[in-house]
Amino acid sequence: MQANDSRLDKLARRRARSKLGFFTHATVYAVVNAGLVALSLAGGRHWAVYPMLGWGVGLLAHGLAVWLFAPGNNIMEGMVQRERARLAAKVEPW
Repeated sequence: MQANDSRLDKLARRRARSKLGFFTHATVYAVVNAGLVALSLAGGRHWAVYPMLGWGVGLLAHGLAVWLFAPGNNIMEGMVQRERARLAAKVEPW
């Protein structure tokens, strides 16, 4: 039972760190891009949309990695179970 609790704790800590990293990334994105929008509007041009879109793609990818495909998530666990079933079907019984 101890080993299982240890693995569960390790997974929980890993997922919590991943989520905290995403929240940090999103906060930095919002603060920096607010500053870029202010500079853009002060200069009379609307160029800030380009870094927002580019960085936004990276933030989206980070969010998908954390919320959908991280170990322990339903989507990831379903994929792992299907792969295990496929591999088990290929392995010949001894």
